[in-house]
Amino acid sequence: MPAVPFPVLALGAIAAFILQYAISRYRFNKKYKFPNVVPGLPILGNSLQVPFPAAGMWGVETARKYGEMYTCFLGGTTLVFLNSARVVNDLMEKRASIYSSRPYRPLCQDIMSGGVRMLLMPYSDKWRNQRKIMHSILNGQQAETKFVPYQELEAKQLVYDYLREPEKFNVANQAFANSVIMSVVFGRRASIDDPELKAILKAVADLGEYLFNPMKNLVDAFPWLAKLPKPLQWWRPAGEAYFKNAISIYQHELDKLLVKMDNGTARPCFAVDVIQAAEKKEFQIGEHEKLFVFSTLLEAGSDTSRNAITQMVAAAAVYPEWVQKARLALDKVCGANAERLPSLSDRDAVPYMTAVVKETLRWRPFIQTGVPHMLTQDDEYEGYKFPAGTMFTWNAYALALNENDYEDPERFMPERFMNKDLKNPLKGHWSFGTGRRVCVGYNVAQNNMWLAMACLIYCFDFAEDPEHPIDTFNTNWEEWARPPFKVKIKPRSGAHVELINRVSVEALNAHY
Repeated sequence: MPAVPFPVLALGAIAAFILQYAISRYRFNKKYKFPNVVPGLPILGNSLQVPFPAAGMWGVETARKYGEMYTCFLGGTTLVFLNSARVVNDLMEKRASIYSSRPYRPLCQDIMSGGVRMLLMPYSDKWRNQRKIMHSILNGQQAETKFVPYQELEAKQLVYDYLREPEKFNVANQAFANSVIMSVVFGRRASIDDPELKAILKAVADLGEYLFNPMKNLVDAFPWLAKLPKPLQWWRPAGEAYFKNAISIYQHELDKLLVKMDNGTARPCFAVDVIQAAEKKEFQIGEHEKLFVFSTLLEAGSDTSRNAITQMVAAAAVYPEWVQKARLALDKVCGANAERLPSLSDRDAVPYMTAVVKETLRWRPFIQTGVPHMLTQDDEYEGYKFPAGTMFTWNAYALALNENDYEDPERFMPERFMNKDLKNPLKGHWSFGTGRRVCVGYNVAQNNMWLAMACLIYCFDFAEDPEHPIDTFNTNWEEWARPPFKVKIKPRSGAHVELINRVSVEALNAHY
C-alpha cells in the first residue's frame, strides 16, 4: 500500500481540527446564549478594541449601541458588560454566591503573586480567611479611634501643601493618600519622595500593566499557554523576578516594624494587629500571604483616595454651585472666620459633605469598567444562558451616566444622595465594587475622602482656567506625576491662610 504523502496528511489533520472545532462551537452555541456580541477579530476577539484601563467612554458608547448588556471576547475570555443598576443588582448582588470568583491567571496570580494576592484569588476558603482578617481590623469598633488621628494629621499636611504649591495639587493628593495608608498599614508616615514608597508604587504600576494589557500578558488571556513546558514559558522569568522584588519590598517594611515592636515604639496599625492576632492563634496566615495582605491594602488605599480627591477638585471648578452649599454647611460648624479645620467628628453635623463624597465616587468612576467577576456555575437570566467561567463586570462609566438611574447624570449633584441611604457608603454607586468582593476598606477610604474634601472646600476656592477647560469625560484621572488638568486654586481669605499655617505646624513636626 503506497504511503500517503505528508501534505495530504497535514491537510487531513487541519480539516479534522476545523471540523471538530465547528462541531464544538455548534454545540456550545446551541446550549448557551449571550447578550449582544460586539463584533471582533478572529482569535483575538475584541482585545484590540477595548482601551483598558481607560475604557470609560468606550464603555458608554458601546452600551448606547448594544443595550443593557453586551458581550466581548478578549482572547480566551468571555466578558459580559452590565450597563444598568438593575442587572448589576440582579446578578452581582442577588446571585453573589456564584458571581464572585476570579479567572485563572497563571502569570499575575500564580507567579507574580505566589497565588496569595486577594484581589486575584478565586472565591475560596483562603480568600474568605484573608477578607475576614481585613474586615475584623479595618471595620472593628476600635478602627476609627486607631486610624482617625493619622487621617486628621495628614489633612493638615494636605491643606499646607495646597497653600504652598497649589499648582502641584496632584502631588499633594498623592502624598496625602500615600501617607495615610502607610500610617494605617505600617504605622509610619511617608513623604512623596520616600524611596520605599516609590518602590511600592512602581510595583503597583507594573502589576497594572500586566493586568490590563493583554498584549503584554498573553498567558493570562490564553491560560492554556501555561501548559507549555517551563523552559518554553517566556513570561516566567519576568514574573518570578516581580514576585521576588515584591516580597523584598514588603518584608523590608515588616522588618522595620518588628524592630519598633521590640523596642516599644510601634504605633497602632493594621500590621501590628495582624502580627499580634497571628501570635495568639486567632487565625492562620502564611508569611507570604501576610505580606500580600499588606500589599493589597496599600495598593487599593493609595489610588482610591487620590483619584477621588482629584476628581472633587475638578467638580468644584466646573460646578461651583454645590461648593457654596457645602461651604455654608461647613462654616456653620467650623466658623465663617476660619476658626478651625473640619474634623471627622463633624460628619453628623454636615451631612451634605457625605453626599459630596458619594457623588464624587459616582460621577466619574476611576475604575472605569469595573473589575470582572467570574461565574462559577452555569446560570440563566432573562432568556440568556451563561456557562461557568463567563466573566461579568459592572460597566462603571455607563452605570454612572445612565439616565434611567440618575437625573442629569453628567452633572455633579450631591443632592441626589440626600436620602435615607446617605450614611450607607455602598449605596448609590459602584466605586467600592459589588457583591461579596466589595472593597473591605471602604470605611477607611470614606473617612479619608470626607476629611480631605471638607478641609479643601473649607479653605480654598477652585475655578476653571478659561484657556484650559476641564474635560471631565476624558481626563486621565490616574495621572499623578503631573496635573491631569489646569485649575486655579487660592485660599478663601487671609484668615484661612493663618489657620492653615497654624494647624500645619503639628504635621510639619510629626516624624514617625
